Amino acid sequence: MPNAHLNGIDIEYQDGGSGAPVLLSHAYSATGRMWDGQREALGGRYRVVSWDMRGHGSTSSPDDPAQYSHALTVEDMRALLGHLGIGRAVIGGLSLGGTMSLSFYRAHPELTRALVICDSGPGFRNETARENWNRRAQQRAADLETRGLAVLEGRSAETRQAIRHHKSAQGLAHAARGMLAQRDASLIDSLAEIRVPTLVVVGDQDTPFIAACEYMAKKIPGATLEVIAGAGHSSNLDQPEAFNRALGRFLDALPAA
Repeated sequence: MPNAHLNGIDIEYQDGGSGAPVLLSHAYSATGRMWDGQREALGGRYRVVSWDMRGHGSTSSPDDPAQYSHALTVEDMRALLGHLGIGRAVIGGLSLGGTMSLSFYRAHPELTRALVICDSGPGFRNETARENWNRRAQQRAADLETRGLAVLEGRSAETRQAIRHHKSAQGLAHAARGMLAQRDASLIDSLAEIRVPTLVVVGDQDTPFIAACEYMAKKIPGATLEVIAGAGHSSNLDQPEAFNRALGRFLDALPAA
């Protein structure tokens, strides 16, 4: 897989297809390979780029925990687009990747043609709910430090698929504390300010995220909600044909780049 030295780290990425560019970011503890099926299905008319975030897959896992944050992840996305000569793209992702896509739009709306947010959430406005989420993120980090990558076995489809590609349990632990954890309510408060076409996708069996996706679809002006029957949290892996139809319809309907 190709990689690029950007922002002081080596970033592994996958780039294929031709046409208008789409940058897809993965879930926590997954890798960019979770989007290979979408690249195969849509590559005839779209350039689909995916990548491994800091601490994940073959991208660098810095020792310094301060090198993991929403802001640094967003700047990695921006740098990767620049490296690939892409000026403006559809920005999307699943779970943590969806959250990072919302963060990217806040920082770089001029580079965002549209948004695709899958099985994800914009964080919590309620401080207690945010603390509970962060407690689970901290526990996940501690488990990785204690048990290593074995802690990922038996988890969601995108995580099981990625286990053999991860290089560092410590990197994933740092990512849980610095990227998965939530700092404030800025994302959820910014939804009504989004001014690009947005597709929100959720599996009808992804119980923890259904309400969050429905909320985003209502709050983001003009957003489209697609519920994928028979899919859990990994909607693109659980029901790829239905997911690809929904994503393809949305991309095909966008105004010309």
